[in-house]
Amino acid sequence: MRYLVIILSVLFIYSCKDHAPANADNANPVFQSDPNLKSITDQINKTPKDATLYFQRGTLLHKMQIDTLAIKDYKTAASLDTNKAEYLSAVGELLFENRDISSSVEWLQKAIAKNPTDRKAHLKIAKLFLYIRKYPEAFGEINIVLRRDVYDPEAYFLKGMIYKDIKDTAKAISTFLTAEQVAPEYRDAILQLGVLYSAKKDSIALKYFDKAFKIDSTDVFPLFAKGVFYQDKKNYEMAKEEYKQCIVRNRHYADAYFNMGYVYMQQDSVAKAYRQYDIVTKIDPGNPTAYYNRGLCNERLDSIKKAVDDYQLAAALDSTYRSPKEALARLKKRN
Repeated sequence: MRYLVIILSVLFIYSCKDHAPANADNANPVFQSDPNLKSITDQINKTPKDATLYFQRGTLLHKMQIDTLAIKDYKTAASLDTNKAEYLSAVGELLFENRDISSSVEWLQKAIAKNPTDRKAHLKIAKLFLYIRKYPEAFGEINIVLRRDVYDPEAYFLKGMIYKDIKDTAKAISTFLTAEQVAPEYRDAILQLGVLYSAKKDSIALKYFDKAFKIDSTDVFPLFAKGVFYQDKKNYEMAKEEYKQCIVRNRHYADAYFNMGYVYMQQDSVAKAYRQYDIVTKIDPGNPTAYYNRGLCNERLDSIKKAVDDYQLAAALDSTYRSPKEALARLKKRN
């Protein structure tokens, strides 16, 4: 119970509802929407008390981001085979990812009670403690895992995230390097190394971003991050090339358009910057900063009425956003 006592004071800000009280109906059309799902469901219908099948289907559903059904399958697996800590910690992990913190802790505690060496449960509780900034407790959970396996990359990664959170950059880099050393393809650690070296304006960051993109080219963040590195160095042409590559691979990546607009503004290409911010307002219509920056472009282009409209939209979307209000006041004085 000690975990629940420690975090009780922060739980009131989260929803504590039970996402999945019972197993999903196997007749659900979702289970027929994918060949792999259909195959596992057919096996479940033949052997409905096989916990491993529910666990496998839950994992597949989670990969497909259908977490409500995934949680139900994980819970069913745990109820059919009460001796598997792995099933219990899977429920806890998924509940944590969906911000049901109190329920998550209960399931993770069950997993640890069943198997005190369950690494997934200990590391997930460590993530929870990191999330609520209980760093000594997080280190304690991580060290339990490392005492059993000194080569566990996720444990080192989490330690690195703690050091990053407390602004100890040197230790964070060292720990992420250890994670990469024990698991050379551990992408999360590689990305963090890129981010931290980039913040130090060290060009070795580019090597890590390239490596991360090579491991998974479906995620264009490393390309965007390279663009930010060049942008911070005021190497605007290289920055634009990276943003363009980012957009080629993911035309909905709003941050790339936004930063491209910023670069064009620095280069006094206001009309080009306007087009970039205009695209952002279409991809992300709830983004007040996009309207504000489009307003700046309209103001620079002497389209004052359009600028006023954009500033008013930005202010309406975020009442705490001061810049559009100041811009409106400025234009009012001009008139």
